[in-house]
Amino acid sequence: MTTQHTYRVIVRGTFQELTDAARAWLLAEVEEHGLGQMRFTPEGSLTYDRVLKHFSYRFVVVSDAADGAEMAAVLAEDRAQTALTALAGGTGVGFGELRSTVTDMDTMKINRKGRR
Repeated sequence: MTTQHTYRVIVRGTFQELTDAARAWLLAEVEEHGLGQMRFTPEGSLTYDRVLKHFSYRFVVVSDAADGAEMAAVLAEDRAQTALTALAGGTGVGFGELRSTVTDMDTMKINRKGRR
């Protein structure tokens, strides 16, 4: 049996070549995608601001530990691409190259201060 690890992945990117319809859709939804809505979820949490330049997606990915953080990044980037192409009423939004930061929650060390 393989060990499963939980990864938190932040996928970052830049909006590119937005159509007028995509821009209007993103601006209409901007309040639902602000900093207060940032959460790590399996389906992803999209955040961006009114400038419509950069965005980030936050994902929780459960994957075999043997596959490592690289596989978690690939899975999260694939989920982000799928979600971005489905936005704006299914017409999608333009985006550039994606880059990811992965944290393995099962190996993360937590420093706790001792009580005095």
